[in-house]
Amino acid sequence: MMILGLVRWMQPVHGYDVRRELLSWNADKWANIQPGSIYHALRKLTEEGLLRAVATEQVGGRPARTTYEITEKGADEFESLLRGLWWQLHEPTDPFTAAFSFLPALPREEAAAALRNRAMLLRAGAESMRAAMDSEWMRTTRPVHVSWIFELWSARSEAEVAWCERIAERIESGVSYLPAGLPAKESWVEWQQRTADSDDSSTQ
Repeated sequence: MMILGLVRWMQPVHGYDVRRELLSWNADKWANIQPGSIYHALRKLTEEGLLRAVATEQVGGRPARTTYEITEKGADEFESLLRGLWWQLHEPTDPFTAAFSFLPALPREEAAAALRNRAMLLRAGAESMRAAMDSEWMRTTRPVHVSWIFELWSARSEAEVAWCERIAERIESGVSYLPAGLPAKESWVEWQQRTADSDDSSTQ
C-alpha cells in the first residue's frame, strides 16, 4: 500500500526516490518495510500490472534507474488497501506479549527489573519522538499530519510505560500469579499439574 501510494504521489518516480522517501519516514521500523525489498516490490507490482515502468536511464557508471507510474489497476488497489486499513482494526503483533504469558518462568525480581527496563526504553523512545516533532525538519519539510502519527506513537509509549511500572509494582508486592479462587499457598507447579489433570479428564 505504501509503495503504491508513494508512486502515485511522486510519479513519475525512480525506485531510488521511493526508497529514500520511505527511509526518511523511518518506515523500516514501524511498517516492516525493509530497504532491500523495495526494488523487488516495485518489480513485482509492475509484473502484476499495478505499476508500469515508463523509462530506464543510466548516467555514467551509475546503476540504471527505472522510472515508475501507477496504473489504473494499481490506483484501484491502493484505494482498496487504504480504506481497509482506515476502517478496520489491525492489532499489532508484539513478541513481548508471548514472553509475558510465561511471566512465572522468571524470578519476580528479574521480571520486575525487566519491566522497569522496558519502561525506560519506551520513555526514551517517546522523548525522541517529541524531539522529532519539535524539530525544524518536521516543521518545515513534513506534512502536518505526519506529526500527528508521532503523537499517536508517543501516546502509546506513555500508556505502556505506565502499565510496565504498575505491573512491576504488583510483582514486587508479591501478588499471586495464580487464578483467583485457588489457595494462595498452592504453587505454580501444582496449578500446572491441576490444569493438566483437568485437560486429561476432559478428553476421556
